[in-house]
Amino acid sequence: MLLTSAATGGYFFWDFYRVKPIPVKIVALLPVWSWNEGHPSVSPVSATPGQAALVAEVEYFHDELLAYLSFDFLRNQKALGGKPVYLVPREEGPRVVYRMLVGAGSNWLNAYGEYARLKAEGLVRSWMVFQIGPEDRNRAAAETRVFVAAYNKPVKAKLETLSPSELRQYARRFLLFKSRVDPRIRHRLEPRPEPITPKTADQLAADIIAVADFYDLPLDIFLGIAAVENNYMDVRGDREHGIWKRRAERGDVILKRGRRGVFVLNDSTGVWQITRETLRFAHRMYLEDREKGVRDYSLLPERLLPPRTLYLDEVNSHWLTLYAGMLVRYLIDHFDGNIEMAVGAYNGGIGRPNARYGEHVEAAATHARRVLEQAAALHGEAMEDVELPPENKR
Repeated sequence: MLLTSAATGGYFFWDFYRVKPIPVKIVALLPVWSWNEGHPSVSPVSATPGQAALVAEVEYFHDELLAYLSFDFLRNQKALGGKPVYLVPREEGPRVVYRMLVGAGSNWLNAYGEYARLKAEGLVRSWMVFQIGPEDRNRAAAETRVFVAAYNKPVKAKLETLSPSELRQYARRFLLFKSRVDPRIRHRLEPRPEPITPKTADQLAADIIAVADFYDLPLDIFLGIAAVENNYMDVRGDREHGIWKRRAERGDVILKRGRRGVFVLNDSTGVWQITRETLRFAHRMYLEDREKGVRDYSLLPERLLPPRTLYLDEVNSHWLTLYAGMLVRYLIDHFDGNIEMAVGAYNGGIGRPNARYGEHVEAAATHARRVLEQAAALHGEAMEDVELPPENKR
């Protein structure tokens, strides 16, 4: 009896002083199955049916300008089929991550089929699907509108007024972006080039800016030529192209011999796609320019100056940029300052300037100018610091 009394008292004492759990009503949120025009549909889980939607994170960035360029490219692709694209900043410790999201509809059964289609088009790199409520969707749309408005604001500072350091800072992002969206990479076309690295982009941007300034070239046109030629990547072209010469020179690759002399390889190389014979021509102009003292080449960084002896198979990207600048300067002077004719001749030759090539360069140059000027217009203001209207806050 004493044991029973002790046990009973102990139980009531423990029950009185213990921390009791708060009673909750557990509601299981299950996907909603339905038939939509004769096909099964699985809507996202939601306590309020019909209010949630699916979105997929397709990529994230740590660089705002590169993030916006990639977002702007993706949202203008017809293959996307009108799907909404969002660019949303998120703080992760001391850094800001820019997440690119794509609307994935409202049917789980179709969400991953869209991933396969868009990946085949080379438009997305990943596809992490999750559901989003109306409040978060409205906020994502508001944040995206802030980006679009900021990068389309009226430009005050023209490209020509920006300092070399500012130009280099913005240009390297543009170079990175252009190499990433190259059609050969997106569609896995062989030979498929590799996108340039941030280090390569930074050095190439510095070389382009220095050479354009030295030869007094329009920077946007010079950037446009490199974009059209190879999207700033180092790839050999015209591998089977050759020309007849009366006699071979040092460094020639002889493909065959005939009565007219020798048929030698004349492929093109590098970012600027300069052929072997054009390299010889540019090198001769460079040596003549230095000997006559037409320009003070000591103003250029040492890395840009080729040696006196030209070895066709050992020309690096720095020298190629200098040769390309000299060729464009020569063509502009030859056509008495006519930029369109000079650009067309860079591709088709002096005798047959390629007008269509010139149009492509003009479009690329316009894009480059717009991107660099708009980035400069923000004066370093990060979009995650822009205050959203009160109705769009959580």
